[in-house]
Amino acid sequence: MVTATATGRSIERTRRLGGARIGPDWRNVGFVLPFLIVYLLLLVWPLFDGIWISLQKFDMFDGTGAYAGLANYKRLFADKIFLGAVWNTALFVLMTVPAFVVVGLVLALALNRPTRAAAALRATFFATSVLSVTIVTIVWKMVYLPDRGLLTNVLGLFGQAPIPILSDPSLALPGIAAATVWWGIGLPMMLFLAALQQIPRELYEAAALDSAGRWRAFRHITLPSIRRTVVLVAVVEIVYQFQLFGQSYLLTRGGPNNASRPIVQFIYEQGFRNWDLGYAAAASEVLFGLMLIAAMAQYLLTRRRAEA
Repeated sequence: MVTATATGRSIERTRRLGGARIGPDWRNVGFVLPFLIVYLLLLVWPLFDGIWISLQKFDMFDGTGAYAGLANYKRLFADKIFLGAVWNTALFVLMTVPAFVVVGLVLALALNRPTRAAAALRATFFATSVLSVTIVTIVWKMVYLPDRGLLTNVLGLFGQAPIPILSDPSLALPGIAAATVWWGIGLPMMLFLAALQQIPRELYEAAALDSAGRWRAFRHITLPSIRRTVVLVAVVEIVYQFQLFGQSYLLTRGGPNNASRPIVQFIYEQGFRNWDLGYAAAASEVLFGLMLIAAMAQYLLTRRRAEA
């Protein structure tokens, strides 16, 4: 009798709880409300405010602006310096993002071993990622010094003349790209390492029993298993590298002859040197659109390959 009564109460309690789940429990909103407020204030509102500023002739000193419509955008696409900055940024992304994916994956494959030497090398490669951009540019300025830099000394051992990388318009941007890859390769490597260590060892053992070589195992086991990580690294690096500023500004100041000036430096100069905030905001919105298009294109392309 007692058991039946307890069972009946349990069933009734379950029904009441089940009925409570049918409708939305607005008390749960309180858990996410602080995050939503911060998200709206720090991300969503600045985005729309930036769009509004880009449509104005904005005076930086008194904080007022006159509506100008699309005049700022028309100026941008007629500005050769801005178009050159767009080209430099796109070229820089094409130089660095594939390098981050390929070199990061190669390092992860080489260092995915439970040895002390591999652990020490992983720490060494990742250590560069925690350096500030100032330290990185000082190091690479010493590498690129045309009279007594590391690169000049190495070339001298082979009887080659020094190469003025940072003062050559055709080599300045590749030089900045090389410094950037050296600086940021630690994060892609660690992401690929985490993905590789999640692959079950049984799959490789089964492939070995089927006499599959390393290349076949890589193509049919490793790559399909880490495909999402490849997409993640590519998208993250696209977003990061479109925001190039510190390396180019400290190494070349955007020169020589605007050959390495990125979009962010153009925005900085227009907004905080020329005080043309509406023009700078318009350039910022163009940069946001380019980042969004590039990231979505990479995601969709990779997704289609995965489904094929």
